[in-house]
Amino acid sequence: IYYLIGVEHLNGINSASEWGKFGSAYFFSAQTFTTVGYGHISPQGFLTSSIAAAEALTGLLSFAIATGLFYGRFSKPTAYLKFSENALIAPYKDITALMFRLAPYKNTTLTDAEARVTLGMVIEENGKMVNRFFPLELEFERANLLSLNWTIVHPITENSPLYNFTREDFASINGEIFVFIKAFDDMFSNTVVDRSSYTLKEVVFGARFEPMYHRSPAGEKTILEMEKLNSYREADISFAFTSSQIASN
Repeated sequence: IYYLIGVEHLNGINSASEWGKFGSAYFFSAQTFTTVGYGHISPQGFLTSSIAAAEALTGLLSFAIATGLFYGRFSKPTAYLKFSENALIAPYKDITALMFRLAPYKNTTLTDAEARVTLGMVIEENGKMVNRFFPLELEFERANLLSLNWTIVHPITENSPLYNFTREDFASINGEIFVFIKAFDDMFSNTVVDRSSYTLKEVVFGARFEPMYHRSPAGEKTILEMEKLNSYREADISFAFTSSQIASN
C-alpha cells in the first residue's frame, strides 16, 4: 500500500532502485503491523499517517485475538480419565450387573462427577432393522469427589434392556454402550467432560474387577494402582439364569 501511494510519503527511504524502495516500504509496513517501529522510516502526510495508524491498531488486535485463541485451545481443562478396556457382567447382590470403571490418572481435583450411560442396539421392528437407544439406570449417578477409581454399576433388573441377555447375545447382537462423564475441575473452576464406549462384544460375561487400591504400609495413605484398572477375574453368575440359559452360556 505504501509503495502504491508513493514512497515519497515516507521519510527515511534513500534507495534509488524500485526494488529497494519496495523493500523499504514492505519492511516499514511489517514493523508498523508488529508495533516494532525502529524509527528510521516514518510516515509523512495525513493519508500515510492514517494508514500507518490503522495498520498498527489492526496488528495489536490481531495479536490479542491470536493470543486468546491459542490460550483457549491449549489451556482448556481436561478430565484426564482412564476407562477400563472392558465392561463386565458381574455378580451384584442377588442378581447381575453391568460394570465398568474409571480413574483419574492426572487430575485429582474433580468434584461433583456425574455419569450417563446409554445402550444403543440395532433391533428388528416390523421386519426392518432400526437403531434404538436405551438409557441405563445406574446404582449411583453422581460422585462427590473423584480421587480414586469409580466403578459404575447398572443393575440388570427386569426393567433393564439387558435383562436375560446371554453370552451368545453379547457376541451376536450389534450394539454399543455409550458413557458420558461430566465433572467440575476445582483447579480451573470449569466443567470438564469425557466419554467412552464399549461394544457388546467387549463386554466380558461372568467376571468381577480386582481391587485396585490399598492402604500404605504405615496406614497413612491410600495407594491407587492404575496398572490394575483392567484387572478382573472370573465369577460365577449362573445363579441369575434359568437352567436353559445356563446350558446356552
